Amino acid sequence: MGRTYFVEEAVGKYLSDLSAKQKPYVTGLLIGQCSSQRDYVIRAVRTPPKEEQNESTIIPSKLTSIDEEWVTAHASQVSRMLPGGLLVLGVFIIAAPELAKDSQNVLRKLIFSVEKSVMRRRLWKAGEDDISDRAALQVCSTTKKIVCRTYDVQDPKSSAKPADWKYQSALSACWLALDCTVNVNIHIPLLATSPNHDLEKNTKNGLNRWSKQIEDSVFLINGQVKDNDTELLEGLKKLRGSTQSSTQFSDVKVLTQLSQGSSRRSTATVQVCSGSINLKGAVKCRAYIHNNKPKVKEAIQALKRDIINTLSDRCEILFEDLIINEGLDKKNFQREYRVLPQRLFVPVAGSSVMLSDYKFRDEATGEIQEHFVEMLDQAVQAEDIHIAEEASTVDICPATDNTDDTQQKQLTKTTLLLKLQQNMGITVWFFSTVHSHRVFMGLMQNLKLCYL
Repeated sequence: MGRTYFVEEAVGKYLSDLSAKQKPYVTGLLIGQCSSQRDYVIRAVRTPPKEEQNESTIIPSKLTSIDEEWVTAHASQVSRMLPGGLLVLGVFIIAAPELAKDSQNVLRKLIFSVEKSVMRRRLWKAGEDDISDRAALQVCSTTKKIVCRTYDVQDPKSSAKPADWKYQSALSACWLALDCTVNVNIHIPLLATSPNHDLEKNTKNGLNRWSKQIEDSVFLINGQVKDNDTELLEGLKKLRGSTQSSTQFSDVKVLTQLSQGSSRRSTATVQVCSGSINLKGAVKCRAYIHNNKPKVKEAIQALKRDIINTLSDRCEILFEDLIINEGLDKKNFQREYRVLPQRLFVPVAGSSVMLSDYKFRDEATGEIQEHFVEMLDQAVQAEDIHIAEEASTVDICPATDNTDDTQQKQLTKTTLLLKLQQNMGITVWFFSTVHSHRVFMGLMQNLKLCYL
């Protein structure tokens, strides 16, 4: 028996509107939530056109012209804007009847590429209970016929399985939200043998250690420790029969262990360090969970992953800048205090779920609005942008570098080129004393630039 996807009615209208544009094909992402019993699709987002394209551009009539890297880069950007509990759970293609034969092969290829791209940057690994099926939705632009199949992304040899696609009104109007604020104070030493161009790598290693602490933490939901297999709604007043958007919030406290238990032996390692990175501040975290008898373990897992994702994503954005700055002026690279981007939330019409993004301190509201249109095809009003937290800082004490200057420049240049090839389209922040602005030139050859 195949999986069943319950789909927000607004998704059906969105797909229908895309079909009416009379293009040979349109690709995009499906956003929602997986559970053991059923899956939910609450948004569909078309792949944005490249900079040189616009709505009137003639698209090649063969599916072989689909830019796989462009689609996967878009998926990586979108995954950053999803709070805990939501994920890119599939890919869709709207195509003319004559292209139907090749559509499934293209969808299969895109699904595996998207999953690989999204998971590559994550500090957590999928567990045994995680649903590994991803949806491949094929829509005929002429007849509007829908064919939904799934592929198991954990199995490279996976074949297509049939799946049901059922529309439902007010699907996510009353989902549950878990909120928490995590105080971060992470000290990451830089080994004396580690050159400055390994700054991002060292940071990721430090965040890996911190993420294990989060995984082992105790979570109090509304002041109580609940058994993993109990229903999350137990003890809460459930909203029934409502079609209006209404969110039930649960306040969560995260208790991290100060030390390992006595049953586990620990060892100390002494290493020579000549620098450090300190991440300090309070980060706002949020996860959403469906209201169909969700288990406590589902909710806690979603929130854990949001905590880990939001900090690692911000650091990834920030440290791209350091790689570039070292290459530009390595000799003047000194201790610096940096500000991580602040998190913001934006509502989705007809849903209790809010989507997320990150804002640097002098970034204009208009630039955030443009980003939502570009990435999520969603117009956002300025008054609907909710800044969730105060700024967090990064204190960077760089390691002393005794490497030959010429050799180091070559290493930095090579590292930079590799990073740009791997992380096309991510936000890069350049710190200087001139006025701030953000330029988005696309996803891959395009970078957002900001001068502070």
